[in-house]
Amino acid sequence: MFIETEGTPNPATLKFLPGRDVMGAATADFAAPEAAERSPLATALFALPGVARVFLGGDFITVTKANETGWQSLKPQVLGAIMEHFVAGRPVIEGGQADAAEDVAPEDAEIVLQIKELLDTRVRPAVAGDGGDIVFRGFRDGVVRLHMQGACSGCPSSTATLKHGIENMLKHYVPEVTAVEQVAY
Repeated sequence: MFIETEGTPNPATLKFLPGRDVMGAATADFAAPEAAERSPLATALFALPGVARVFLGGDFITVTKANETGWQSLKPQVLGAIMEHFVAGRPVIEGGQADAAEDVAPEDAEIVLQIKELLDTRVRPAVAGDGGDIVFRGFRDGVVRLHMQGACSGCPSSTATLKHGIENMLKHYVPEVTAVEQVAY
């Protein structure tokens, strides 16, 4: 098994591509070892010293390291844990996917469909290319609430991406959008 690695805009995060399906259409973001109980892969990665966050994407895994840890020693350990997991045939996630509730007014349903379509077709593919994901969390009073995951969470350029890229694009195509804000849930 050959696993490719790529850098991301977040210097603390590397993207690992195992050459096979990881989560399919879903994603899972684990900000702490306690949150990773339902994922044998994330649990194995958190067992490595210096792993601070794990994100599972469609066909990739991003790992964020703690500040005091260097990639030179951590990267081979992460590669080994990923390889061991897939060679053993273990599941990536056990049980169902837990989704957070969306904050949307019923009268905004059509606007929300437009926003989600734009996010799915124009934003998520680019963000996935950088090792992350963006999840719609709500729309109220013209404000779109989004949650950044994976390499995007904590990335120095995520605020600029959110405000200048995503906000401007959504305002252009959906006049009802007045602002975009990042939420932590």
